[in-house]
Amino acid sequence: MTTIDDDTDADLENPASDDVAARTTFPAVTRGRGYDKAAVDEFLLRARSAFEQDDADDAIIAQTVRDASFPLVRHGYAISAVDAALGRIEDAFAARSRVTALVEVGASAWVSQQRDRAQEILDRLTRPPRHRFTRVSVLRYGYRLEEVDLVADKVAGYLADGEKVTVEQIRSVAFRMQRGGYREAQVDAVLDAVVAIMLAVQ
Repeated sequence: MTTIDDDTDADLENPASDDVAARTTFPAVTRGRGYDKAAVDEFLLRARSAFEQDDADDAIIAQTVRDASFPLVRHGYAISAVDAALGRIEDAFAARSRVTALVEVGASAWVSQQRDRAQEILDRLTRPPRHRFTRVSVLRYGYRLEEVDLVADKVAGYLADGEKVTVEQIRSVAFRMQRGGYREAQVDAVLDAVVAIMLAVQ
């Protein structure tokens, strides 16, 4: 069973302190709202079950973990704690997917695939500023252009020259909104693809 670190191991394997089995694993917020406890517990139980299946499609499940969302309720789980656990779980699925792919296609083909994916993203991110993604109409709100372009420049630097950017930085990125901004779904999809590439080559 592939794990990234001791924390991930605890998230998926240790029943005594398992995120998927014990509500007390995550602190509850005392003010404001947090993630619905039942929804988080159910999702993590399904994630654990999937991780224990030898025939699970780890790449698809890693994407599912990355896309997970939960209702916000009073006295729910602390958002930062749950997000950190989800990141570790995604890392575990991605790491096992990488090992499987290396066995199936070989290191050279795997590296070539990741290089092709990275180049496709780099081609988009190096377009002229304010033209890197589809924009919504002026009557609708999308991601603020300048903020997305700034992140795009940093990611392009990582892909082209190996500049320092971490998976957590990409995961935690957030943009303000503006009329006529970039289409959210498109920007999110590209950032998800960047995370997948970064996890694939770690």
